[in-house]
Amino acid sequence: MHLSYCTNVHPAEDLDGIIGQFDTYAVRIRASLNEDVLGLGLWLAAPVAAALAEDADLCRRLRRELDARGLEVVTLNGFPYAAFQAPIVKNAVYHPDWTTPDRLAYTLDLARILAGLLPDRAAYGSISTLPLAWRTPWDATYADTAARRLDDLAKGLAEISHAAGRPIRAGLEPEPGCVVETTEQAVEQVSRLDNEWIGVCVDLAHLACAWEDPAEAAGRLTAAGIPIVKVQVSAALEAADPAVDVLRDYVEPRFLHQTRNAAGEAADDLDKAIERGLSGPWRIHYHVPLHAAPAGPLTSTLAVTRAAMRHLLPVCGHFDVETYTWNVLPPAQRPRDDEELAAGIAAELAVARNLIAEASR
Repeated sequence: MHLSYCTNVHPAEDLDGIIGQFDTYAVRIRASLNEDVLGLGLWLAAPVAAALAEDADLCRRLRRELDARGLEVVTLNGFPYAAFQAPIVKNAVYHPDWTTPDRLAYTLDLARILAGLLPDRAAYGSISTLPLAWRTPWDATYADTAARRLDDLAKGLAEISHAAGRPIRAGLEPEPGCVVETTEQAVEQVSRLDNEWIGVCVDLAHLACAWEDPAEAAGRLTAAGIPIVKVQVSAALEAADPAVDVLRDYVEPRFLHQTRNAAGEAADDLDKAIERGLSGPWRIHYHVPLHAAPAGPLTSTLAVTRAAMRHLLPVCGHFDVETYTWNVLPPAQRPRDDEELAAGIAAELAVARNLIAEASR
């Protein structure tokens, strides 16, 4: 079992900047947790991924830099293509989607890189990717094109895995508002693919925002033979009785915060939900730190995360803490400097470690 934190919280998109992140954050986090080795769920923007996949010496340099700092990588986040910490991301995160050759090329680049980064103790490598596309526009032609791209992905992963001597698998990550939002839709879509190489990445904040029961969701995937290649250990924002004044503190321009209530009514962003006055309770696609409850009366979906871990730990080996919203939290909850951000991520990893220990009992 591997536990890591996802580096898509950091903005660097060139190799020197990425290595700088290791010293600024990862080394501090590893020391804080007193770990011999710290796992990173590495995010590589498309340009640097293309450069690393093309240049074996460059990839070996990255591996040396990781090893020298007691860091390891068994999973890559292949959902954002580039500029994930730009001032405005919103729907741009879903482009290019799985109808495009760019998405295929990027994901195969990541697989080639991961083959060179996997530590000896890793049984397999994993890459999370977007759940086909945003839901509009989408029709049978788009679906056929995406299916062909994913067939090519499976063939490419098979070749790369054969050369690496270990499997490298991709997982579609269900997310509110996308073509694949729920585990039921994931079964429908992913069962059509080559499940030796393509499965599902379960993001626990997304699972909560879809109001899915964790036991039923995990059972649905395993009963259908869909491999859960990766779990993103995250918690969403929850409002039992939506208090508009408090929620406005979470309206921000960078990320999309899909909002859904228990009745299935939904808005594509938090400000739209406030304008429409959806009845409560709400769950909001806003990843909040695992260790720190939001300001009252808001809460988080940590209870869903905890329940899900009991069902997912026996069937998955990769657990990646993914709170990418640290820098857009309300000012009172936002880290003031690099040291505070590193301390916050370390605290999240400590919570995740405890959740794994609880689920193992």
